[in-house]
Amino acid sequence: MIFDNHLWEWWVISITRQNMLFIVQKCYNPRIPMKPYFFAPLILQKLIWPPTRFILWFFGHLEVRGLENLKEIKGNAIFAANHASEIDPFLVPASLPFWSRFSPLFYTTREKEFYNTNGWRRHLFGGMFINAWGGYGVKVGLNDYKKSLETHCDIIQSKGSFCVYPEGRRSPDGTIQPAKGGVAYLAECGNTPIVPVAFSGTFRTPFVGFFLRRRHIVVHFGKPIYQEELKRYVPRGEHLDPHVYKLEAEYVMGKVKMMID
Repeated sequence: MIFDNHLWEWWVISITRQNMLFIVQKCYNPRIPMKPYFFAPLILQKLIWPPTRFILWFFGHLEVRGLENLKEIKGNAIFAANHASEIDPFLVPASLPFWSRFSPLFYTTREKEFYNTNGWRRHLFGGMFINAWGGYGVKVGLNDYKKSLETHCDIIQSKGSFCVYPEGRRSPDGTIQPAKGGVAYLAECGNTPIVPVAFSGTFRTPFVGFFLRRRHIVVHFGKPIYQEELKRYVPRGEHLDPHVYKLEAEYVMGKVKMMID
């Protein structure tokens, strides 16, 4: 399809105006306590949404399922997805509507030092881009959820929404790996529902194969899981065992596994 120059200019101006209007509405909505770290990911994610959505739809045959499951959520949410590809961080925001009330999305990432020996990935995932995108590193090795997720808890309590990969790393074989408990702790920290999200068709996505339109990517949003459901599944004793969070995370990933094609 060939665009007329004036039509193209109108589209760019329109999208820019829509972005600015959305940002102003977010900033001045009294129900949303807008903190400074909301601005960069909100602007960046809105600017990238149109081309990302088009690329995934045209080249990846993107299919989005289950958006109706998000209607009952009153506030923010945690989207818990399987992790099989480096394009995963772009899938959830691109699959949500442009005007989604869950924008911007924040992410749990590895600490910056983890990417120092990862070639070009250190610039994308360990540099300024991932911070501007909304990624905040989890402090590893502390054996203390409160200390490891201190910044993330502050964001979730400020009504920010998260996209989390409970497996903690990309799957080496495309299957769901054992989950870590951080997603359950974060949900309890903000009394926030967890939305299981299943990605299909992303594992080992070759660059050439993707742009030859040989992929069919499916993003499936499941029904939200609230604290009451988690506590029914994993009963708690008088003294809270941190292992409970891992069991709750495994329950969430079990829901994800059921949705994968």
